Amino acid sequence: MSRTAKLAGLPLGLAGRTAVGLGKRLGGRSGEIIAQEIQQRTADQLFRVLGELKGGAMKLGQALSIFEAALPPELAGPYRATLTKLQESAPPLPAATVHRVLAADLGPDWRARFTSFEDDAAAAASIGQVHRAVWTDGRRVAVKIQYPGAGKALINDFTQLSRLGRLFGLLMPGLEVKPLLDELRDRVAEELDYGMEAAAQRGFARAYAGDPDIYVPDVVAESEHVLVTEWMDGTPLSKVISGGTQEQRSRAGILLTRFLFSGPARAGLLHADPHPGNFRLLDDGRLGVLDFGAVDRLPEGLPLIFGRLLRIMHDPAPDIVSVERELRAYGFLRPGIAVDLDALRAFLAPLAEPSAVDSFKFSREWMRAESSRVTEASSANIARKFNVPPSYVLIHRVSTAGIGVLCQLECEGAFRAEVLRWVPGYADGDSPETPLAEPAPVS
Repeated sequence: MSRTAKLAGLPLGLAGRTAVGLGKRLGGRSGEIIAQEIQQRTADQLFRVLGELKGGAMKLGQALSIFEAALPPELAGPYRATLTKLQESAPPLPAATVHRVLAADLGPDWRARFTSFEDDAAAAASIGQVHRAVWTDGRRVAVKIQYPGAGKALINDFTQLSRLGRLFGLLMPGLEVKPLLDELRDRVAEELDYGMEAAAQRGFARAYAGDPDIYVPDVVAESEHVLVTEWMDGTPLSKVISGGTQEQRSRAGILLTRFLFSGPARAGLLHADPHPGNFRLLDDGRLGVLDFGAVDRLPEGLPLIFGRLLRIMHDPAPDIVSVERELRAYGFLRPGIAVDLDALRAFLAPLAEPSAVDSFKFSREWMRAESSRVTEASSANIARKFNVPPSYVLIHRVSTAGIGVLCQLECEGAFRAEVLRWVPGYADGDSPETPLAEPAPVS
């Protein structure tokens, strides 16, 4: 009831702010300034409430990074900080509850499947937690257990959130909100299905079996609320970011880029949750990958539009009219949404920069400059006029989050070679046969 009340209060807040704004307009204040004030206050309340709730609301909040493009830093920053704090402080289930879930899913003799099982959680997140254990054949395993009631809470949250389309539309006028929310609901709900997660992990494990640079642990067993996979050691990417050598950070960056771009081509799958907690730099130099709950299924590989846009934007004098035509054809610009072509060129040019040169260095300074440009709270801001077609939701999530991780790593390397090898559409609709540069040796 408390969760429902918090979510239900969001439209009421918008109604109140709109009424106040009408009064100010009648008093002679600028309509544009008032609209901006309403937008900022709505975003503040929306993201604050989503950040306070766990389950579906919090996961939707994570997925809604697309709306941060419409927010000034003073609003987006605290929201991201709230989500991070919640993820890091998720309270673990008591041992008795863990045992009940295991007995219900694996049977009353569940202990017979393990040589040992640690009751204390090794990690906890929004809808589940992970325990260390040893399988009967001696393999060290990770046992992922879903919180009881997580599915019901998630579904209830999305029922409430689906009624808030007007709020999201206010933040980004170019966005077609309802189908986007429907897609987000379906994708986030998939993270509850451990059978789908197991199938995705097996698909990645097959595709990268024996790979000298990428490692995906095998699935050992799964049920409705329990997923058992091989345990993986290694240095978390967060520690590489905070204390790794330049060689380690650059190697991790190249391998992360290679994994994200090659997944659709090699496995027909895109890992859609690229945050540092899901990756490890192994002692042998490989990049280990975890958590396949959020996966985009792309049996035909990445859409051609990305390669086509890069090819045009890499031209010294890009044909921005063709760029606009491509964006409209794929639904990124809706009918009736007008954009200034010079502003469009200025907005897109830096996005193509990392793959326009043979070697590029990602940095926090570059990211801050890009974020400042994109989050400019102005009605003329190009970012606010873009639409995200439902089928591109997870691809957008990967691109934005992935670039963020690369900038945290402050890595340097031949990212262009990775993009040209794995992104179709760059050369007449096909990937050019560009030789891959070797990643930096592990320190």
